Amino acid sequence: MEGREFSASLVAGGCAGMCVDLVLYPLDTVKTRLQSQNGFYKAGGFRGVYSGVLSAAVGSFPTAAAFFVTYECVKSLLGSSESPYVAPVTHMVAASLGETVACLIRVPSEVVKQRAQACPSSSTYQVLLGTLREEGVRGLYRGYKSMVLREIPFSLVQFPLWEYLKSLWSWKQGHVLYPWQAALCGAFAGGAAAFVTAPLDVAKTRIILAKAGTQTASGNILSVMYEVWRSRGVPGLFAGSVPRMASISIGGFIFLGGYEKVRSTMLRNDWIPN
Repeated sequence: MEGREFSASLVAGGCAGMCVDLVLYPLDTVKTRLQSQNGFYKAGGFRGVYSGVLSAAVGSFPTAAAFFVTYECVKSLLGSSESPYVAPVTHMVAASLGETVACLIRVPSEVVKQRAQACPSSSTYQVLLGTLREEGVRGLYRGYKSMVLREIPFSLVQFPLWEYLKSLWSWKQGHVLYPWQAALCGAFAGGAAAFVTAPLDVAKTRIILAKAGTQTASGNILSVMYEVWRSRGVPGLFAGSVPRMASISIGGFIFLGGYEKVRSTMLRNDWIPN
Protein backbone atom coordinates (compact mmCIF):
# COMPACT_ATOMS: atom_id res chain seq x y z
CA MET A 1 0.00 0.00 0.00
CA GLU A 2 1.32 3.45 -0.95
CA GLY A 3 2.17 6.08 1.66
CA ARG A 4 -0.79 8.24 0.64
CA GLU A 5 -3.23 5.34 1.05
CA PHE A 6 -1.69 4.43 4.40
CA SER A 7 -2.08 8.00 5.70
CA ALA A 8 -5.62 8.29 4.36
CA SER A 9 -6.66 5.02 6.01
CA LEU A 10 -5.05 6.10 9.29
CA VAL A 11 -6.77 9.49 9.47
CA ALA A 12 -10.13 8.38 8.02
CA GLY A 13 -10.37 5.34 10.29
CA GLY A 14 -9.41 7.29 13.40
CA CYS A 15 -11.85 10.14 12.75
CA ALA A 16 -14.71 7.77 11.94
CA GLY A 17 -14.08 5.68 15.06
CA MET A 18 -13.97 8.67 17.39
CA CYS A 19 -17.20 10.16 15.97
CA VAL A 20 -19.10 6.89 16.40
CA ASP A 21 -17.88 6.16 19.93
CA LEU A 22 -18.72 9.62 21.24
CA VAL A 23 -22.08 10.04 19.49
CA LEU A 24 -23.41 6.61 20.47
CA TYR A 25 -21.86 6.37 23.92
CA PRO A 26 -25.16 6.51 25.87
CA LEU A 27 -26.51 3.50 23.96
CA ASP A 28 -23.31 1.60 24.72
CA THR A 29 -23.68 2.41 28.42
CA VAL A 30 -27.27 1.11 28.47
CA LYS A 31 -26.14 -2.08 26.72
CA THR A 32 -23.32 -2.65 29.22
CA ARG A 33 -25.66 -2.22 32.19
CA LEU A 34 -28.24 -4.57 30.73
CA GLN A 35 -25.51 -7.22 30.45
CA SER A 36 -24.10 -6.63 33.95
CA GLN A 37 -24.31 -9.44 36.54
CA ASN A 38 -25.84 -6.95 38.99
CA GLY A 39 -28.72 -6.07 36.71
CA PHE A 40 -29.57 -2.88 34.87
CA TYR A 41 -30.72 -0.65 37.73
CA LYS A 42 -28.06 -1.71 40.24
CA ALA A 43 -25.43 -1.00 37.60
CA GLY A 44 -26.72 2.58 37.28
CA GLY A 45 -29.87 2.41 35.17
CA PHE A 46 -30.19 5.54 33.07
CA ARG A 47 -28.01 7.64 35.41
CA GLY A 48 -24.65 8.93 34.25
CA VAL A 49 -24.81 7.50 30.75
CA TYR A 50 -21.54 9.25 29.91
CA SER A 51 -19.59 7.56 32.73
CA GLY A 52 -16.24 6.39 31.39
CA VAL A 53 -16.48 8.48 28.22
CA LEU A 54 -12.92 9.76 28.69
CA SER A 55 -11.57 6.25 28.20
CA ALA A 56 -13.55 5.88 24.97
CA ALA A 57 -12.39 9.28 23.73
CA VAL A 58 -8.72 8.43 24.32
CA GLY A 59 -8.88 4.93 22.85
CA SER A 60 -11.26 5.31 19.90
CA PHE A 61 -8.98 7.13 17.41
CA PRO A 62 -5.91 4.84 17.67
CA THR A 63 -8.10 1.72 17.83
CA ALA A 64 -10.02 2.51 14.64
CA ALA A 65 -6.89 3.78 12.90
CA ALA A 66 -5.01 0.56 13.75
CA PHE A 67 -7.88 -1.54 12.42
CA PHE A 68 -8.27 0.20 9.07
CA VAL A 69 -4.53 0.49 8.41
CA THR A 70 -4.16 -3.26 9.00
CA TYR A 71 -7.32 -4.02 7.02
CA GLU A 72 -6.24 -2.03 3.97
CA CYS A 73 -2.62 -3.27 4.14
CA VAL A 74 -3.69 -6.92 4.25
CA LYS A 75 -6.16 -6.39 1.39
CA SER A 76 -3.36 -4.78 -0.62
CA LEU A 77 -0.92 -7.61 0.14
CA LEU A 78 -3.41 -10.33 -0.74
CA GLY A 79 -4.42 -8.51 -3.91
CA SER A 80 -7.86 -7.59 -5.17
CA SER A 81 -10.01 -10.21 -6.84
CA GLU A 82 -13.39 -10.04 -8.52
CA SER A 83 -13.99 -13.74 -7.87
CA PRO A 84 -17.12 -14.31 -5.76
CA TYR A 85 -15.17 -16.98 -3.89
CA VAL A 86 -11.78 -15.32 -3.35
CA ALA A 87 -12.85 -11.76 -2.50
CA PRO A 88 -14.88 -12.67 0.64
CA VAL A 89 -11.96 -14.74 1.97
CA THR A 90 -9.61 -11.78 1.44
CA HIS A 91 -11.98 -9.48 3.35
CA MET A 92 -12.38 -12.04 6.15
CA VAL A 93 -8.63 -12.47 6.60
CA ALA A 94 -8.01 -8.71 6.47
CA ALA A 95 -10.79 -7.96 8.96
CA SER A 96 -9.67 -10.71 11.36
CA LEU A 97 -6.07 -9.48 11.43
CA GLY A 98 -7.28 -5.91 11.75
CA GLU A 99 -9.36 -6.76 14.82
CA THR A 100 -6.52 -8.71 16.43
CA VAL A 101 -4.21 -5.70 16.14
CA ALA A 102 -6.88 -3.17 17.15
CA CYS A 103 -7.77 -5.14 20.30
CA LEU A 104 -4.28 -4.49 21.67
CA ILE A 105 -5.42 -0.87 22.03
CA ARG A 106 -9.16 -1.42 22.44
CA VAL A 107 -9.14 -3.83 25.40
CA PRO A 108 -7.54 -1.54 28.05
CA SER A 109 -9.88 1.25 26.96
CA GLU A 110 -12.87 -1.12 27.04
CA VAL A 111 -12.01 -2.48 30.50
CA VAL A 112 -11.85 0.99 32.05
CA LYS A 113 -14.87 2.22 30.10
CA GLN A 114 -17.19 -0.67 30.99
CA ARG A 115 -16.23 -0.69 34.66
CA ALA A 116 -16.95 3.03 34.85
CA GLN A 117 -20.26 2.48 33.04
CA ALA A 118 -21.30 -0.22 35.54
CA CYS A 119 -20.21 1.91 38.51
CA PRO A 120 -21.16 5.52 37.69
CA SER A 121 -20.07 6.73 41.13
CA SER A 122 -16.42 6.14 40.14
CA SER A 123 -14.57 8.34 37.68
CA THR A 124 -12.51 7.02 34.77
CA TYR A 125 -9.32 7.90 36.66
CA GLN A 126 -10.47 6.09 39.80
CA VAL A 127 -11.37 2.98 37.82
CA LEU A 128 -7.98 3.01 36.08
CA LEU A 129 -6.06 3.38 39.36
CA GLY A 130 -8.21 0.74 41.07
CA THR A 131 -7.62 -1.75 38.26
CA LEU A 132 -3.86 -1.18 38.27
CA ARG A 133 -3.70 -1.40 42.08
CA GLU A 134 -5.67 -4.65 42.32
CA GLU A 135 -4.62 -6.48 39.16
CA GLY A 136 -1.69 -4.64 37.67
CA VAL A 137 -1.28 -4.03 33.94
CA ARG A 138 -2.61 -7.54 33.26
CA GLY A 139 -5.94 -6.38 34.64
CA LEU A 140 -6.26 -3.92 31.77
CA TYR A 141 -6.07 -6.86 29.38
CA ARG A 142 -8.59 -9.03 31.14
CA GLY A 143 -11.01 -10.20 28.50
CA TYR A 144 -8.54 -9.80 25.62
CA LYS A 145 -9.18 -13.33 24.35
CA SER A 146 -12.93 -12.95 24.74
CA MET A 147 -12.78 -9.59 22.96
CA VAL A 148 -10.85 -11.06 20.03
CA LEU A 149 -13.20 -14.06 19.93
CA ARG A 150 -16.10 -11.62 19.73
CA GLU A 151 -14.59 -9.19 17.25
CA ILE A 152 -13.33 -11.74 14.73
CA PRO A 153 -16.75 -13.43 14.18
CA PHE A 154 -18.29 -9.96 14.08
CA SER A 155 -15.87 -8.85 11.38
CA LEU A 156 -16.26 -12.12 9.49
CA VAL A 157 -19.93 -11.20 9.08
CA GLN A 158 -19.77 -7.42 8.83
CA PHE A 159 -16.97 -6.68 6.39
CA PRO A 160 -17.56 -9.34 3.71
CA LEU A 161 -21.26 -8.43 3.82
CA TRP A 162 -20.43 -4.71 3.60
CA GLU A 163 -18.06 -5.24 0.67
CA TYR A 164 -20.56 -7.53 -1.07
CA LEU A 165 -23.46 -5.10 -0.68
CA LYS A 166 -21.29 -2.26 -2.00
CA SER A 167 -20.17 -4.23 -5.04
CA LEU A 168 -23.72 -5.42 -5.77
CA TRP A 169 -25.23 -1.94 -5.50
CA SER A 170 -22.37 -0.45 -7.53
CA TRP A 171 -22.85 -3.06 -10.27
CA LYS A 172 -26.61 -2.43 -10.44
CA GLN A 173 -26.32 1.35 -10.77
CA GLY A 174 -23.26 1.22 -13.02
CA HIS A 175 -20.88 3.43 -11.03
CA VAL A 176 -19.01 3.65 -7.74
CA LEU A 177 -21.24 4.21 -4.71
CA TYR A 178 -21.68 7.58 -3.09
CA PRO A 179 -20.53 7.73 0.57
CA TRP A 180 -24.14 7.72 1.85
CA GLN A 181 -24.80 4.52 -0.09
CA ALA A 182 -21.71 2.85 1.40
CA ALA A 183 -22.97 4.07 4.78
CA LEU A 184 -26.36 2.36 4.29
CA CYS A 185 -24.57 -0.88 3.41
CA GLY A 186 -22.51 -0.47 6.57
CA ALA A 187 -25.61 0.02 8.70
CA PHE A 188 -27.23 -3.17 7.43
CA ALA A 189 -24.02 -5.21 7.72
CA GLY A 190 -23.35 -3.92 11.22
CA GLY A 191 -26.85 -4.70 12.48
CA ALA A 192 -26.70 -8.25 11.12
CA ALA A 193 -23.28 -8.86 12.66
CA ALA A 194 -24.40 -7.39 16.00
CA PHE A 195 -27.31 -9.81 16.27
CA VAL A 196 -25.26 -12.88 15.36
CA THR A 197 -22.52 -12.10 17.89
CA ALA A 198 -24.72 -10.86 20.77
CA PRO A 199 -24.01 -13.90 23.04
CA LEU A 200 -20.27 -13.39 22.61
CA ASP A 201 -20.66 -9.74 23.63
CA VAL A 202 -22.61 -10.70 26.76
CA ALA A 203 -19.86 -13.13 27.81
CA LYS A 204 -17.15 -10.54 27.14
CA THR A 205 -18.92 -7.98 29.30
CA ARG A 206 -19.39 -10.47 32.15
CA ILE A 207 -15.68 -11.37 32.11
CA ILE A 208 -14.59 -7.72 32.16
CA LEU A 209 -16.99 -6.73 34.97
CA ALA A 210 -16.44 -9.80 37.17
CA LYS A 211 -14.65 -9.35 40.50
CA ALA A 212 -10.97 -10.29 40.35
CA GLY A 213 -10.33 -13.89 41.40
CA THR A 214 -13.84 -15.14 40.69
CA GLN A 215 -14.61 -18.04 38.37
CA THR A 216 -16.17 -15.72 35.82
CA ALA A 217 -13.11 -13.44 35.75
CA SER A 218 -10.83 -16.38 34.98
CA GLY A 219 -13.29 -18.28 32.80
CA ASN A 220 -13.27 -18.66 29.05
CA ILE A 221 -15.94 -17.23 26.81
CA LEU A 222 -17.71 -20.56 26.23
CA SER A 223 -17.99 -21.38 29.93
CA VAL A 224 -19.36 -17.92 30.69
CA MET A 225 -21.91 -18.23 27.89
CA TYR A 226 -22.98 -21.58 29.35
CA GLU A 227 -23.40 -20.04 32.81
CA VAL A 228 -25.49 -17.21 31.40
CA TRP A 229 -27.66 -19.70 29.55
CA ARG A 230 -28.14 -21.81 32.72
CA SER A 231 -29.10 -18.83 34.86
CA ARG A 232 -31.06 -16.67 32.40
CA GLY A 233 -31.75 -18.87 29.39
CA VAL A 234 -31.64 -17.71 25.79
CA PRO A 235 -32.92 -14.18 26.63
CA GLY A 236 -29.89 -13.77 28.89
CA LEU A 237 -27.55 -14.54 26.01
CA PHE A 238 -29.17 -11.74 24.01
CA ALA A 239 -29.37 -9.21 26.86
CA GLY A 240 -28.72 -5.74 25.52
CA SER A 241 -29.00 -6.93 21.93
CA VAL A 242 -31.56 -4.26 20.96
CA PRO A 243 -29.44 -1.25 22.00
CA ARG A 244 -26.36 -3.06 20.66
CA MET A 245 -27.97 -3.59 17.24
CA ALA A 246 -29.29 -0.04 17.18
CA SER A 247 -25.93 1.37 18.21
CA ILE A 248 -23.94 -0.70 15.72
CA SER A 249 -26.38 -0.08 12.86
CA ILE A 250 -26.19 3.67 13.39
CA GLY A 251 -22.49 3.32 14.09
CA GLY A 252 -21.98 1.32 10.91
CA PHE A 253 -23.66 4.10 8.95
CA ILE A 254 -21.43 6.78 10.48
CA PHE A 255 -18.27 4.69 10.81
CA LEU A 256 -18.07 3.02 7.41
CA GLY A 257 -19.72 5.89 5.54
CA GLY A 258 -17.48 8.44 7.24
CA TYR A 259 -14.42 6.32 6.55
CA GLU A 260 -15.26 6.07 2.85
CA LYS A 261 -15.97 9.81 2.60
CA VAL A 262 -12.84 11.04 4.41
CA ARG A 263 -10.51 8.54 2.73
CA SER A 264 -11.79 9.17 -0.80
CA THR A 265 -11.74 12.95 -0.27
CA MET A 266 -8.15 12.92 0.99
CA LEU A 267 -6.95 10.76 -1.90
CA ARG A 268 -8.92 12.66 -4.55
CA ASN A 269 -7.90 16.14 -3.45
CA ASP A 270 -4.25 15.32 -2.78
CA TRP A 271 -4.40 16.54 0.80
CA ILE A 272 -1.54 14.23 1.67
CA PRO A 273 1.83 13.89 -0.10
CA ASN A 274 2.90 10.89 -2.11
